[in-house]
Amino acid sequence: MYLINKCKCPNCNNTALSVFDAEGNICETGDFCTKHHPNRNDITLEIYNYIYNNDKIIGLNASGIHFAGLNMTNKKFYGCNFQHCFFTAIEANNIVSRLSTFSYSLFTDCSMKNCDIKFTNFSGSKFIHHLFNGSEIVNTNFLGISTEQTSFDDTDLRKSSFANAYLHDVSFRNCNIKSTNFHFSTLENCSFRLSNTKEAIFDKQGSDMLTGIDTSDVL
Repeated sequence: MYLINKCKCPNCNNTALSVFDAEGNICETGDFCTKHHPNRNDITLEIYNYIYNNDKIIGLNASGIHFAGLNMTNKKFYGCNFQHCFFTAIEANNIVSRLSTFSYSLFTDCSMKNCDIKFTNFSGSKFIHHLFNGSEIVNTNFLGISTEQTSFDDTDLRKSSFANAYLHDVSFRNCNIKSTNFHFSTLENCSFRLSNTKEAIFDKQGSDMLTGIDTSDVL
């Protein structure tokens, strides 16, 4: 897991961004969070370069960084912190993620197809024009997310949670949603065609008609 070093700015409880030694390795110490870093452009570039130059990324703290146009395809992330980040036009196909957090982040026009994602946290994030197609996303937390025109088609979502989420214009076609939790979520214009909805967990009040889903599209 990423190291929890407090930002050196007085009265700030944010975690410090990762810093790097002369060989480009992550140091065990950190100085400032994104908000208080005196050289935000420089540290952003250093984090970009670290991701670009390493296929396996362990314990990176990049909380609050804005990633735009970066190619993360085939990268492997273990125990990384991407909380409160902005991801714009990111190609992140075929990535692996374990025990990493992307909570409270914004994803716009991103592709994360054919990914292997487990025990990862996306809670409170927002997805706009986002693709997860053909992925394996198991035991992963989407609690309280909001979406616009997002697709999970052909994805294994076993034991993941979309509880208290706002799901608008989302496609879950041909997905494995066995033991996937949709408790208290708002579903608007969502498609579950060819997915095993009877094995998913919907809140009791809406379980008969799968509130917000066109039942003709479920079968």
